[in-house]
Amino acid sequence: MQEILQYLTQTGFYSLSLGNLVMIAIGCVFIYLAIAKEYEPLLLVPIGFGILIGNMPIPLPAEIGGRALGIGIYEPGSVLNNLYFGVVSGIYPPLIFLGIGAMTDFSSLISQPKLILLGAAAQVGIVLTLLGVILLGGWFPGLGLMVDPLGVLDADARLLQTAASIAIIGGADGPTAIFLSSKLAPDLLGAIAISAYSYMALVPVIQPPIMRLLTTKKERLIRMPPPPLASTTQRMLFPIVSLIVCVFVAPGALPLLGMLFFGNLLKESGVTERLARTARTSFIDIVTILLGLTVGASTQASTFLQPQSLVIFALGAFSFGIATGGGVLFAKFMNLFLTEKINPLIGAAGVSAVPDSARVAHMIAQKEDPQNFLIMHAMAPNVAGVIGSAVAAGVLLAVLG
Repeated sequence: MQEILQYLTQTGFYSLSLGNLVMIAIGCVFIYLAIAKEYEPLLLVPIGFGILIGNMPIPLPAEIGGRALGIGIYEPGSVLNNLYFGVVSGIYPPLIFLGIGAMTDFSSLISQPKLILLGAAAQVGIVLTLLGVILLGGWFPGLGLMVDPLGVLDADARLLQTAASIAIIGGADGPTAIFLSSKLAPDLLGAIAISAYSYMALVPVIQPPIMRLLTTKKERLIRMPPPPLASTTQRMLFPIVSLIVCVFVAPGALPLLGMLFFGNLLKESGVTERLARTARTSFIDIVTILLGLTVGASTQASTFLQPQSLVIFALGAFSFGIATGGGVLFAKFMNLFLTEKINPLIGAAGVSAVPDSARVAHMIAQKEDPQNFLIMHAMAPNVAGVIGSAVAAGVLLAVLG
């Protein structure tokens, strides 16, 4: 009988909590959105199932009266903990960038360099959210927005690092958000990662109302001529020159941009197609599976269901909305000085959710005029946003790391 009772205490029914049920429901919602609505299924299916894995009730750790089995993601030496090392140490994000570089065509940006300004303008969401988190953390320190696992920083430094980690969500770039928060605010990594990937997946829901609000019908009807073609030499030189310029400006962005531009050079060089094909297919797929599954599993109810998680989600939405609006408004500002007007909708693609935000700009324009093709134009600020968010992360890491 004693052995039977001992076994019963090791079942999930004994350790089940309300928090587990809440998180399991959230995981099911993620999977539903991925399958039924097709919102970024390659991201939401692994993350959603990871949430289920991370919130399966397991025996309590030994230090609080239970007998740990060594299987939880936060238990040193467990399989999940070893896989999660790639997240907390910042290994997975640069590998994701390698695959992104191998599948990205920078031709539109090369042939229309002025559109890089839209990618830069969209980073205003990061700046304003950074200031907002600093103010919020100062007014309501009880929200737990200041983290310092090692206990070596003063309150102001902790708050700045936390603010930077939350603000980077506005770039709509999950790998960049994970990379920066793993360095500056590892205690908030789970909430920041889930928030960043959630808003990436919800680009088709969040961006259109903002785009319509900030533009007139006349502006949405603006047609842009096809962009000129970039030469083979330009496409090969772009990753080399861009790496040198960007890393000189923001050395902290080297792991991300180094891999991004390396992957792009593999694609454009013409002599490493086998490597480029591997990087943009099986390699990035493997890393995406590991990243999504472990990020999802890191949302254990005991660590995730905290007041600061809700605050992070709210601030992430604010940052993403401001970034979208900033790109659109800056495109309208540019039109004051351009003889050949640009469609302000492509400014919303300045966030780095590639290629979803570019596709959304194209779809909104097509609803007004089915013959208006903006996709290639929108890709220019879209890929510029990838570079811009990585540079912003590099600057923040250099200043606050």
